[in-house]
Amino acid sequence: MRIASPGHAVFALLMIAVGLVGFIEGKFAPIWAPVSHTLAGREVLLYLCATVGLLGGVGLLVRPTASMAAHSLFAFLLVWMLAFKAPFILRAPLEEGSYQSIGENAVGVAAAWVLVTWFASDAEKKRIGFLAGDLGLRLAHVLYGLALVAFGFSHFFYVNLTTPLVPTYLPIHGSWAYITGSAYLAAGVAVITGILARLAAVLVAVQIALITILVWAPMVAAGNIDAGHWQETVVSCAITAGAWVMADSYRGAPWLFATKAQAAA
Repeated sequence: MRIASPGHAVFALLMIAVGLVGFIEGKFAPIWAPVSHTLAGREVLLYLCATVGLLGGVGLLVRPTASMAAHSLFAFLLVWMLAFKAPFILRAPLEEGSYQSIGENAVGVAAAWVLVTWFASDAEKKRIGFLAGDLGLRLAHVLYGLALVAFGFSHFFYVNLTTPLVPTYLPIHGSWAYITGSAYLAAGVAVITGILARLAAVLVAVQIALITILVWAPMVAAGNIDAGHWQETVVSCAITAGAWVMADSYRGAPWLFATKAQAAA
C-alpha cells in the first residue's frame, strides 16, 4: 500500500464507502445527487458510479494502481460536476444554491486532481502536461478556493437555514453562521491568491471537520435524521475528506505568504 498522507487515506476510504453504498442500497450515494428518476439508463449510471467509487478508492491504496485510480476518479468527478452540477448555474445563475451545489463536487475534483499530481510518474507528467505538474496543482487549489467562496456566501444567503443547525450549547449561537461563512470566504481568497494559503487550508479543513462532528454526527447518533439531513451528513464527510487532501497538498510550503505549494509526493 502507498499512503502519501492521512488525507489520501481518508479520501480513498470515503470513495470506497461511496461505492459500497451504491451496491448495498441500490441507489446513488448522496455525493452524486440529484439524478432525475426519468433519466435514461439511470440504473446503469448508478452502478457505474458505485464501481468507479469502489475501485477508485481501493486503487488509491495500492501502489501499482494509485496513479491510474487518481486519474480515473479525477476524470469521472470532473465530468460529473460539469454534466450534472454546472447546469444548475446555467438554469439559475442568480441563486446561491447553484454554486453551493457545484462547490460540493468541486472539492472532490480538486482533491482527486491533487492526487493525480502526487502519483503521476515523470513519463505521465510529460504525456499529460500541465494536468499533473505544478500548474495542475495550482489549478486544483484555485478550484478548491472557488468552492470555499461558494460555501461562504451560502452561509450568508441561507443564514435562516444554517443557524438552527448550530448546537445550542455553543455561545453567541446566532453568530456562528456569519463567523463560519466569513472564515470560508477568507480561506477561499487565501487559497486562490496563495497568500497565507497553507494556514488557510489547514484551518478551513479543521472547520469543516468540526462542522461534521458537531452538527451532523449528533443527528446521526440520535437516530432521528431525515433524508435531507442524511444527504448533508454524507456530503459533509466527503468535503471533510477532500479538505484534508487539500491541506496536505501544502506540506513543505511556507506557512505564511506562500505563493506556490509543494506537491507532497
